[in-house]
Amino acid sequence: MRLVLNRVLFITMTILLKPLFEEIYQAKDEDDLRSHLAPKIGEYFTAKRSGIFFFDQLLADRRFQPVLNLALSLEHNPVARYIAERHTPVHEGLVTTPKAWKLICPRPDHWHVMAGPIVDRGQVVGSVGCTRERSMPAFDTQDLADLSAICLHLSAWTATVRFARSATSKPPHQPFSTHRLTPRELQIADLVASGRTNAEIGNELWITENSVKQALKRMFRKLEVSSRTEMVAQLATAQRHNFKSNLHLT
Repeated sequence: MRLVLNRVLFITMTILLKPLFEEIYQAKDEDDLRSHLAPKIGEYFTAKRSGIFFFDQLLADRRFQPVLNLALSLEHNPVARYIAERHTPVHEGLVTTPKAWKLICPRPDHWHVMAGPIVDRGQVVGSVGCTRERSMPAFDTQDLADLSAICLHLSAWTATVRFARSATSKPPHQPFSTHRLTPRELQIADLVASGRTNAEIGNELWITENSVKQALKRMFRKLEVSSRTEMVAQLATAQRHNFKSNLHLT
């Protein structure tokens, strides 16, 4: 009977969490997450307050410096220390006593606190948190499990968006010059472009198949590519670029 009840509870929670997951991936940017998703997270956990915070944005605003020095202090705040060390959600009841927590955070609307990490490339770059008043029930293990799922999706979203942002901020990749390849490597590249296998290239050039493989590895490193297709595409681009340059000179 207990197994059936647990199964029903699991299905119910999954259904309730799904709209939150969808909301995450519909967000345009981090501000959108804070303004639209954070209130819905608060409603889900019946929280007095809720929020999504990205540390780089907060640290850039001097108004938040005094608060952050306490809230993010690993020495002062056991909740922050737990998240930083374990990269997993936690509530104050797991890391301290009510008496000690009252000294750390005397605000009446922060009597119960639960927070979880937003992780990007192994680093905690933000946090999602909820608070409840003293008259409200404390956060429990089910709340932690649900917040863990939310943090997982938030972390995936953050990593994807920040990677895309960094990629678009880089200068466009310049076509490589064929002068970076030796005459033999250019021969191999031409044969690859014609669809020849390594064995066929070796027979054509009177070298071993392993020599072809090693040459391709060196060529990939020189051209900063990771596949034959990418190498051929860049070679074609370079040839078109050189052709246009020659036309311009004549």
